Amino acid sequence: MKGTDNDPLSTLLRSKRETTRFQVLVEVAEHQPSVRQQEIAEKLGVTPQAISEYIRDLSDDGLISAEGRGRYAVTRKGIEWVLQSAEQLESYARHIRRDIIQQVAVWAALAAEDLRKGDEVGVFMKKGLLYAGKEPQAAMGVVISDARKGSDVGVARLNGIIDHTEGSICVCKVPRIERGGSSVIEQEKLFRIVQKAEIVGAVGLEAYMTLKKAGIRSDMFYGAREGVIEAAFHGLTCAILIVDSEFTDFIKRLETAGLSYAIHDLAAP
Repeated sequence: MKGTDNDPLSTLLRSKRETTRFQVLVEVAEHQPSVRQQEIAEKLGVTPQAISEYIRDLSDDGLISAEGRGRYAVTRKGIEWVLQSAEQLESYARHIRRDIIQQVAVWAALAAEDLRKGDEVGVFMKKGLLYAGKEPQAAMGVVISDARKGSDVGVARLNGIIDHTEGSICVCKVPRIERGGSSVIEQEKLFRIVQKAEIVGAVGLEAYMTLKKAGIRSDMFYGAREGVIEAAFHGLTCAILIVDSEFTDFIKRLETAGLSYAIHDLAAP
């Protein structure tokens, strides 16, 4: 669905990469002409290599100009893009305050124990799901109906911040069929990695067959890239087997998402 003038969810907010480009451009504008890529990387939670790539892209698009090693300046075109993007963000923030926040009155959670209507509950994340229980938590609310343990329940008047720790992703590179595919995989290494994962995904037929030959069930195949990212955002430890031709783009996606990851090459030496 394309954005329109009436759609506050702009192109900037539809793409995490565009959001990061915007943040990098703002950082360059704030610190020009002497730009320390390491400091920007630490502030945005990505690698210096990713920042270098973003700066190169911004330069290629004419949004910044290079004035020597480590010296950059935002161009007039870049300033116009920052202002336009800032207006879009302000519009979206108004949309949230006016149209969304007032509507989100009840949150769905799983009852951690038997609950009665009107009970004050603590709300917390566990294995990627939202729970409500009588033990105090950083986020507290009130249940709107009776609920048995394990059933879904509505929580109103939620206050505080839900304690949440993002999960990590083990990215396992699988060679394409021309280089042996699933037949050249070091299975013991695969088992060591997968046994620690709560969610396992596969990208590419070679990756799918690698899991099948090892007797490991894939939780995700179609849409696995975004699926494991979403699972990690919800606190789950994930492993994704990905054919090497798709590997680089997926790593860039993880950098943009700001998630913790480790890389493993499953091809036997």
